[in-house]
Amino acid sequence: MANREKRNKSRGSFGNNRKTSEDFLSKNRNKPNVIQTQSGLQYLQIEEGTGDPPIEGCTVNIHQRCSLTNGKIIEDTYKENKPDEVKMSELIEGYREGLMLMKKGGKSRLFIPPELAWGKKGSGTKIPPNALLIFDVRLIDFW
Repeated sequence: MANREKRNKSRGSFGNNRKTSEDFLSKNRNKPNVIQTQSGLQYLQIEEGTGDPPIEGCTVNIHQRCSLTNGKIIEDTYKENKPDEVKMSELIEGYREGLMLMKKGGKSRLFIPPELAWGKKGSGTKIPPNALLIFDVRLIDFW
């Protein structure tokens, strides 16, 4: 019985997260300066940066703060004052797309829908199924 209740609770959270994500994106797309791409990624450019954007095969040096729609912080390199160095190929689809819209030194807020993030699976205990992710990201450098 406990397993059945747990499964039903998981399905409820699954559906609630989906609705929360959809509602958030629906309201967010109408905010000033928020742009939505064809894939469904939404972003807000905070600082433009200069030069060319990174491409798929690059390694990027970034500062990032990742949060959920409820404000829970998943990761914050700003707080730690230690930027991440990561290959573009290792990032979730929506994050890659967002970075390729940025220029060196630029800062953006990315609103990544579940289907461009971890989707139905979520990721470990930090990112629930169907979670929308919000990244405040600065593209420090890339090569």
